[in-house]
Amino acid sequence: MFPLRDNVPSRRFPVVTLVIVVVNVLLFLYEVMMGADAGAFTVSYGVVPARLLAGWYNPGVLFTLLSSMYLHGGWAHLIGNMWYLWIFGDNIEDRMGRLRYFVFYTLCGIGAALIQVAVAPRSTIPMIGASGAIAGVLGAYLLLYPRARVSTLVPVFYFIRIIWLPAVVVLGGWFLVQLLNGLASLNVQMMTGGVAFWAHIGGFVAGMVLMPIFRKRDALPPSLGYDQRYYDPRPRW
Repeated sequence: MFPLRDNVPSRRFPVVTLVIVVVNVLLFLYEVMMGADAGAFTVSYGVVPARLLAGWYNPGVLFTLLSSMYLHGGWAHLIGNMWYLWIFGDNIEDRMGRLRYFVFYTLCGIGAALIQVAVAPRSTIPMIGASGAIAGVLGAYLLLYPRARVSTLVPVFYFIRIIWLPAVVVLGGWFLVQLLNGLASLNVQMMTGGVAFWAHIGGFVAGMVLMPIFRKRDALPPSLGYDQRYYDPRPRW
């Protein structure tokens, strides 16, 4: 399943979300222009679990917990992450406010990286990407808007259909896939590159835990699982 858009309008333009997207794109273009030196660049600014645990007291090593979430390993990696962030990030920015949202996003990214480090502490492969932080956004969205409708590309046999599905199905299904793959990876020696499933899991859980702390208190309680003032149950085509 691949989400296309949701039907929850935001009150304000998502400035922080846009800035995060732009910074990620610009840094990736910088990586592309580096050519053969891009590998050394990602090693320097990506999270290397073994290096982080050995040099946790070093500010430069600790900085990689931040820098790694703005680097990507390819166009598909970048576009997929930024697409998810653009669809779901605007509503979370709306509910938290810009500064709170940025701090929330950053903490989710750090938490995601630390969970992956805890699972594969001896790995010397640099971990890069915004997916852990974005997973936190998805976790927050699931709690705030479980009944929102998401226009989703769904493969049906040899065809692909666009279906409006509840957010709890789209995001809950996404998390289930990450969890199953994460559990399967526990029996694999994580010394080769691949998807950091436990960073996704850790980020998602961090988002669910941190959301009540960072969400602004609303005049109307979200007793129905979504913001009653802004939610439109009709799909937007």
